[in-house]
Amino acid sequence: MRRLALLAALAAAAPAAAYTTSEGYRVEDRGAGRFEVLASAGQSATESWCAAGEHAARHLGLGPTERLWRISAPPRRSGEGVIFSTSPEGASVKTGLALLGGDTDGVAVGFAEALCDSLGPFRAEITG
Repeated sequence: MRRLALLAALAAAAPAAAYTTSEGYRVEDRGAGRFEVLASAGQSATESWCAAGEHAARHLGLGPTERLWRISAPPRRSGEGVIFSTSPEGASVKTGLALLGGDTDGVAVGFAEALCDSLGPFRAEITG
């Protein structure tokens, strides 16, 4: 019974517009098409984009060719999350990723989500 009460209290304390990705990253809505991938220890730009792509596709319902922009300029400081947007307004000129052809036009949701696949083998090496 205590466990159920604790779970209910935790659920009530969590922001209504929060989402946890399959990789375990927390994403919170910031309004006006913006959302933040909350900070976690050792989080790379690839991991941030992975979380943003999954959130955009699975939670916001965006299609794979729709675009996302990074709002907070890289590099991410320790303890800072990364803010993304579904609009280019206020976007950083850099994505934090090594991209051919430049960073200025955002990243396709499908590309960002596919970055999650590239994390699997690397994660297995560190945790295995």
